[in-house]
Amino acid sequence: MLNDPTRILNDLVSLSRYLGDPANDLAILGEGNTSAWVDPTSFYVKESGKGLAEAESSSFVLVESLPILDALNGPDLTDDEIRRALLDARIACSGDRPRPSVETFLHAYLLSLPGIRYAGHSHPTAVNAILCSVRAAEMVAGRIFPDEIVCCGPAVCYIPYTDPGLVLARQLRSSVEQFIEQHNMAPKIILMQNHGMIALGATVQDVITATSMYVKTARILIGAAALGGPRFLTPDNVARIHTRPDESYRQRLIAERGGSN
Repeated sequence: MLNDPTRILNDLVSLSRYLGDPANDLAILGEGNTSAWVDPTSFYVKESGKGLAEAESSSFVLVESLPILDALNGPDLTDDEIRRALLDARIACSGDRPRPSVETFLHAYLLSLPGIRYAGHSHPTAVNAILCSVRAAEMVAGRIFPDEIVCCGPAVCYIPYTDPGLVLARQLRSSVEQFIEQHNMAPKIILMQNHGMIALGATVQDVITATSMYVKTARILIGAAALGGPRFLTPDNVARIHTRPDESYRQRLIAERGGSN
């Protein structure tokens, strides 16, 4: 079944281990988090403090969507109220452990978007080298090569630094809604200044593909900065690649197999 919880959980473990693999330089120790849509009322999210590289089925908490979204829409909460809201939203759990990631709020919102079933938040060194620089917004303001558009969409959703947790989730929601209004689609890549990136998709492979390609993009941007700055493609160039039938076909093949050309 498409929404079989066991299969979804296994896929989430695989995604998490990929993001946490030291060879990929995307996250270390307890950095980053992942989530997966189960059904309209629930989703899995990584337990706070668990390492992605060592992820197993017990590393994730099944959470009710509605209470988390209600908190996102409600009044400001204290740190203790946020902790209680996260604990109360768990399904079939009691006590103080496991505790869902503090980013559960943003995961709940992102997984409520049409077509989004998996989210992977990581802190790649190459990406953060840009996001922690004084030129961060400027450097990620355009697209620089066709495969970046194919795998990561026509633009990134950029968010100025915001306190992690509920405040960040609200800022992220506002920025994503503006992105959707402008591009008529959910972003594939969200960049958070001085923090990290989130890749979104309908499948685990979508998230891996977008993450991998954007890390390559970051490395190219750093190289371009050393040679005077990036030469962005024009809006017409980007629109052409984004809507070309042959690129749409290749995008589907990449999503299915993780391949290229």
